[in-house]
Amino acid sequence: MQYSRIMGIDYGDKRIGIALTDLMHVIASPFEVYKTVNSNADIEHLQKIIEEQEVETLVIGLPLNMDGSEGERARKTRLFGSNIADKSNVNIVFQDERLTSFEADNILSDAKVRTDKRKDLIDKLSACLILESYLNERSKNEKRGK
Repeated sequence: MQYSRIMGIDYGDKRIGIALTDLMHVIASPFEVYKTVNSNADIEHLQKIIEEQEVETLVIGLPLNMDGSEGERARKTRLFGSNIADKSNVNIVFQDERLTSFEADNILSDAKVRTDKRKDLIDKLSACLILESYLNERSKNEKRGK
């Protein structure tokens, strides 16, 4: 059996939050926050992590509107995912990310993390929540036999 990881991405114009699973796809953990440079540099950085961490699937948070429709931000996110797919040999999955940043901020607030420390932590934690959501859905579908 070959082991690999799944990577979660919270994609933004200024920062990209990154989370990774363990090799058995059971636990999602925050990994890092990457400050964006440009499309090529950003994808190159992610490719390096994909190779080093043996990532097979990339779960990218899709910022849907509250009514479930897709706006400009979702279009940019899909384009980003398409660009990674063109340059990497990973499966790309988009996962609804509505309210993950809000949830991450609440978690950090409850943990009494100072406001000035939250900005980077929110992106990492949001990526982790996106990844956990994907893992939970996948687990439910496997139990149903899908």
